[in-house]
Amino acid sequence: MSVVHSSVLKKEVYEFLRPESEGNVLIDATVGEGGHAELFLQAHQDINVVGVDADSHILGVARRRLGPFGGRVKLYNQWFNSFFANYPEEIERPDRILFDLGISTFHYARAERGFSFQRDEALDMRLEPGLELNAADIINEYPVGELADLFFEYGEERYSRRIAREIARARSSERISTSGRLAEIIWNAVPPNYRHGRIHPATRSFQALRVVVNGELVRLSQALDASLRVLKVGGKMGVIAFHSLEDRMVKGFFREKNKSCTCPPEWPMCKCEGRRVVDLLTKKPIRAGAEEVSQNPSSRSARLRVVRKEIEERFEDQN
Repeated sequence: MSVVHSSVLKKEVYEFLRPESEGNVLIDATVGEGGHAELFLQAHQDINVVGVDADSHILGVARRRLGPFGGRVKLYNQWFNSFFANYPEEIERPDRILFDLGISTFHYARAERGFSFQRDEALDMRLEPGLELNAADIINEYPVGELADLFFEYGEERYSRRIAREIARARSSERISTSGRLAEIIWNAVPPNYRHGRIHPATRSFQALRVVVNGELVRLSQALDASLRVLKVGGKMGVIAFHSLEDRMVKGFFREKNKSCTCPPEWPMCKCEGRRVVDLLTKKPIRAGAEEVSQNPSSRSARLRVVRKEIEERFEDQN
């Protein structure tokens, strides 16, 4: 299976995360088809890359692409929050960690799981088939109010209630089972002047479904915390976010760890000596330039934030 995804911000990711010494370990927590991983492996003959992805199909693409690098690559078919929470003993603590969030072109073009509103596929949206809940279950079984709240909270969809009501009307006569049918319903639900904006009117609703089906925000929150604990002092972590919900979470987490004291408020005295856990290497998110956006339109919404770990955080009970 050929590569279909173009990794975003490759130049910027490399500039911020390139190794400063020999024998570095890079964890690509969302390895996908292996684009970022390949960049580092080609540039540094002594770097070792650990690739993590929940989707076994796309991991197969990465395995073939990165195969020529032999033992310098280890791949794990896991959710990134689970991987960092149960960090493998056989892997040295990393010097660099990269998260490239969201889903790739592969999922829109090849996965056939209903991620794209431009294709008529089974309405599934699970990145890992073992998950119990799929998108069709949500669309056909959630009460109207819960559907509307889901679209508003996780997709920031302004017409969430209109869309939810139209879905309820449509499913009353026939189960909604494909992405094409859902996109058609959403198109009909929104006002005419909303149908021809910068993005397709189904974009935000499809995002919301995918986020909820895969528990993306919960997993991200857990993974940020667990991965920072694993990262070596002096190591760097970069996160690429594609929508405001992800970016706000990343921004908030990094800012919290950049405070001069991060001890829990219930502790009777400061134990971190007032030192910041991380240093913000990007005061504002790094965005793709005009040339990259013209060549790879999906990079338009990408935002890269990078930190360097300054100290080990203390978690012991102070009672």
